Order: sequence, then structure tokens, then C-alpha cells
Amino acid sequence: MSLKKRLRDNHNEVDAGPLNDVLFILLMFFLLISTLANPNVVKVSNPKGKSDTKVNQNIVVTVTKEQKVFIGTQQIDIMYIDSLLKKEVENNKKYIDTPTVVMNVDTSAYYGMAFKIMEAAKRAKAKLAANIKQ
Repeated sequence: MSLKKRLRDNHNEVDAGPLNDVLFILLMFFLLISTLANPNVVKVSNPKGKSDTKVNQNIVVTVTKEQKVFIGTQQIDIMYIDSLLKKEVENNKKYIDTPTVVMNVDTSAYYGMAFKIMEAAKRAKAKLAANIKQ
């Protein structure tokens, strides 16, 4: 029987070399993942329909170079633009909250006509988008 005390080697040191490597790799991993993640996206599952029905959500007002005004394909008189545009906006409000009036105006058309259409769209409480064609 050996009555000698065993000497324990207490090493209180930690080798920091591999620890630095692991921390560096983790840091790079999280930096790359954070740039690839998009926090502004919310994923939801939408219900599926049997058939897709699309509703025309825009009201197109066209002014030609001959100063003719059309709502859709129907030619109108510029004097009645307020009432007719308001009626179209009300019809489209069944489908969307704020309908959009899209203006297609020829560059040789009078600016006064385009201005009247803009004012009528504003009074009808619709959004406005303008396309200027040459």
C-alpha cells in the first residue's frame, strides 16, 4: 500500500486559440445570416379560389390630340367630366376603397383639359396617375 499523497495537477489555464477560432466563425455566421434575413416579410397562407376573376380597378381617361375625351372607350364631353367621373368612381368603390384615375394625355392636348380631369378626380376622391404620350 502506498501511503503517498497523489499530487494533482491543477491547470487553471484554458487554451484560447481554439476558442478564438470558434467565436470568429460564429460571429461571421451570424453576420451573414442577419444580412440575408428580411424582417419586414410576414408569411401568411392565402385561401385558394376555384377561379380567378379580375376586376378592372382603374378608370382610364384619355385625351387625344384632337381634344376628344374618353372614359374607358366611351367618348364624352369635357363639360360632363365631373358627374361622369364621379359615377365611375362610385361604381369602382364596390371593388376597392380608393379607385385610381389613369390619365392618358397626348402632348399636343390642351393643359386646361388635363387640369379639369385632375380637378374632377380630386373632387371624386380618387387617386390620380398620369401618362403623357407623344
